Amino acid sequence: MGHPVLTIASGNPYKVAEIEHMLGPLPVEVRRQPDHLDVEETGSTYLENARLKAEAAAQHTGTWTLADDSGLEVDALNGAPGLYTARFAPNNEAKLQRLIEALGDEPYRTACFRSAMVLCNPEGVCVEEAEGVCWGELLTVPAYPGAGIESLFWVREARCSYGQLNDSQLARLGSRGKAARALAPRLRQRLKLD
Repeated sequence: MGHPVLTIASGNPYKVAEIEHMLGPLPVEVRRQPDHLDVEETGSTYLENARLKAEAAAQHTGTWTLADDSGLEVDALNGAPGLYTARFAPNNEAKLQRLIEALGDEPYRTACFRSAMVLCNPEGVCVEEAEGVCWGELLTVPAYPGAGIESLFWVREARCSYGQLNDSQLARLGSRGKAARALAPRLRQRLKLD
């Protein structure tokens, strides 16, 4: 009898590997969602969007499925771009430029990355959910060249930008890492891995 399959509802191999690392050593076979699966994120919260992605992937694959949704919330912009972070601009460079312009010389630059993560059973019913928040502030210039908004988001605890966090820092301090850590024990119970 092989390990249970856990599908990560993402087509991004980097994100799938990142989530797999954050969950810690689990006796599961991790797969990413089928390439043709494209879910419209029409939810009004991160949790709703994560549920939409997890349910669709679970129904397609008939496996346990994990999905997340994240966004950057900037206090001076009343929480924007938030849910629309992924669609804030066409590419990383444009997102970064738009954010720098939106903030201008605003002195109050606190912000957070917020993530929601859900676990769906093979029938496509969401059975567990968790949220994680990483607090920080936005620099006036990126910490390093050629990247997106993660190079502008300063994580005080780590004394570096979000984009410079290593894997273990991402798992401990990152919003997705915090959500994965909160969900991991319940995932172990649900999949009877203990």
